[in-house]
Amino acid sequence: MLRAVLLLLTLAKPACPSPAAAVSRRAEALKRLLGVFGMEDPPPPPAHFKQPPQYMVDLFNTVANADGVTKNPDILEGNTVRSFLDKTRSEELQFLFILSSVAKSEKILTAELHLFRLWPRATAGPNRHHFCQISVYQVLEENEPDTPRGKKLLAARLVSMQSSGWEVFDITQAVRDWIKNESSNQGLLVTVEGRSPLNPPPLPFASSRDHHESKKPMLVLFTDDGRRGAPLPMPGFPGGSHMPVPKLPSSRSARSLDRLQPCQRHPLSVDFEEIGWSGWIISPRGYNAYHCKGSCPFPLGENMRPTNHATVQSIINALKLSEGVSSPCCVPDKLYSINLLYFDDDENVVLKQYDDMVAGSCGCH
Repeated sequence: MLRAVLLLLTLAKPACPSPAAAVSRRAEALKRLLGVFGMEDPPPPPAHFKQPPQYMVDLFNTVANADGVTKNPDILEGNTVRSFLDKTRSEELQFLFILSSVAKSEKILTAELHLFRLWPRATAGPNRHHFCQISVYQVLEENEPDTPRGKKLLAARLVSMQSSGWEVFDITQAVRDWIKNESSNQGLLVTVEGRSPLNPPPLPFASSRDHHESKKPMLVLFTDDGRRGAPLPMPGFPGGSHMPVPKLPSSRSARSLDRLQPCQRHPLSVDFEEIGWSGWIISPRGYNAYHCKGSCPFPLGENMRPTNHATVQSIINALKLSEGVSSPCCVPDKLYSINLLYFDDDENVVLKQYDDMVAGSCGCH
C-alpha cells in the first residue's frame, strides 16, 4: 500500500526540466521572438563603440516615446528607415554607399543624400562668391565620372555661401537602380560651381574621414518591407512609462481571486538587456507590452468593451443553452506599434516600426 502511494506521489509530482532542456527552450523562444522582429539571427554588436547618426536618434525621438511606442504615426514614410555612411573615406566629393543589407523585396520609397556644408573658406576682393550651385550626379562609368556619358544628373541647387548646415538631395531613382542591379552602384559625384568654372567657390563639405560622426556624409532610405498589421496608434497613447512585471500570485486562493477580477490591462515588461539584445539595440532598452487578464462574467458591461458576439456567447453560457460554450475571453482589443533603433549586420543604423506590439486596451471577445 505504501509503495502504491509513493508511486502515485511520484507520478503526480511535476518533472523538473533538465538544464539542457531549459537552454533549448530558451533558444527556441528567442528564435521565435526574433521572427516577430523579422530576423533570423540577432545582428552582432558593433566591434567598437559607435555613435549613431544624430539624425537617426532625433527621428526616433520624434516618432516614438521613451518606450519606443509610436506617438506620431504620420512622420514615417513606410515602416523602415536605413542610414548608410560613405565608404570612400576620401576628401574628394565622390561617395559610395554599400546597400547589400537592403532586401530586393523592400520597396524603396525615398532616398536622400545628406551632406553637411561647412563654413566657406575666407575670400577677399570683388570676386567673392555669394551663391554657388551644388549638383549631385549618379556615376555611370567609374573610370570617367567627369565625362558627360560617365554621369547622370540627379539633383541641383543654388545655395548661399554665407551659411552652413545640412543639404539634403533626393536620389531615389539612383538607389532604385542600384537595388535592381548591385553592380551598377558606382557611387555619387558632387560638384560645386560658381560664376566662373575657372575659379570655383571655396565651399567645403564634411568628409567621412576627418570630421565628427554627426557631420559625416550619409545616405538615408525610407522603405517598406510589407510587414503591416493593425492601424498605427493615435497621438496621446496613455502607456508611456516603463513598468516592472508584477509578481504573479502562487497560491490557489489567489489564482481563484484573479479569475474573479474583471477584464483589464496589466503591465508586461520586455527587457532587451535581460534577453541579451542590448548590444545591438540602441533604443529603447525595453518596453511595456501589457497583457490582458481577468474574467468576463455575465452580464457584460460596456466597460468591458464587449463585441456583439461576446455578448451573445456570454448569454448562452450563463443560461446553459448549449453544452461546451465557455464565457468570453479577456484579450487585447486595440494594439499599438513600437519602434526599434538598432545596428544591423553591417553596423548601419536602422529605425524600424513593428505593428501590433503593445496592448492598448482590453475587452471581452
